Amino acid sequence: MTEWAVEARGLTRYFDKKTAVDNLTLQVAEGEFYGFLGPNGAGKSTTINMLVGLLRPSAGQCLITGIDMWANPLAAKKRLGVLPDGNNLYQRLSAREFVRFSGVMYGLPKQDAAQRTEELLDLLDLTDDADKLIVDYSHGMRKKTALAAAIVHNPRVLFLDEPFEGIDAISGRVIRDVLRRLRERGATIFFTSHILEVVERLCSRVGVIADGRLVAEGSMDELRTQAEHGADATLEDVFLRAVGAADETSTEGRLSWLGNP
Repeated sequence: MTEWAVEARGLTRYFDKKTAVDNLTLQVAEGEFYGFLGPNGAGKSTTINMLVGLLRPSAGQCLITGIDMWANPLAAKKRLGVLPDGNNLYQRLSAREFVRFSGVMYGLPKQDAAQRTEELLDLLDLTDDADKLIVDYSHGMRKKTALAAAIVHNPRVLFLDEPFEGIDAISGRVIRDVLRRLRERGATIFFTSHILEVVERLCSRVGVIADGRLVAEGSMDELRTQAEHGADATLEDVFLRAVGAADETSTEGRLSWLGNP
C-alpha cells in the first residue's frame, strides 16, 4: 500500500460567497517531488495554507504522513518545513538568529541548531550579512533565509511556495542541488512556481488547479496524453490547455497601438 506524505480529502474553503478551493482531493507519495500549478487566483496558496495548518478548511481533511493536520496539529507540523508565500519573517532578527531560532523551535538541540545554521548560511551565501537585520535584506536574501529556516530541521515533508522568485542564478543552482539531496534522503517536496521550466525539470509529478479544482494530474508523459499533445509538448503547452487558456494568449489585434505585423 502506498504511503501518502500529503493527502487532501474533499478540501474546501469559502471566503464569504466565493469558493476558493472546491472539494479538492489529491495524494502525494513519500519521496515524491510534486509540482502544484495554477494561474493567479486559482487556489494554490489557499490550498497550501490549509495543508500546512495556517488556514482552517471550510470542509475536508488535510493529512501529513497520515496525521490529521487539524485533529493533531503539533504532531503534523513537526514533520513539516514551509517556505510560505510572502516571506513572512521576524524582520527585527538577523538571519543567523532567525534560522537558529527555527531549528530550536522544531526541537533541535541548541548546538545542532547553531551548527546547521552556520552551514546553511555559508551554503546560501548569507554568511557576510548573517548579523544584519532581516528588515534590511533584499527580496532574494529574505527568500534564502526563509528556505534555510524551512530545512534546518531536515523535515520529512517540505512545502515550497515560489522558492526561486528573486533568486540569482548561482543561488538557484545551489537550491536545486539542496532539494535534490533532500529528496534522495527520503523527503517529500510539494512545490509551486510560475517558472514552468523549473517545474518540468525538477518534478516527478504535476497537479494543475483552476478555479479551485484539480483539472489535471500526472507525470509529464501522462499530462501530454491527457491534453492530447505530442511527445515534444512543453509543460507550458499542457498547462495552458488544462486551464482552458490555450486560445487566450495571442495578443494580435488586442492592442490597437501596436498594430498588425
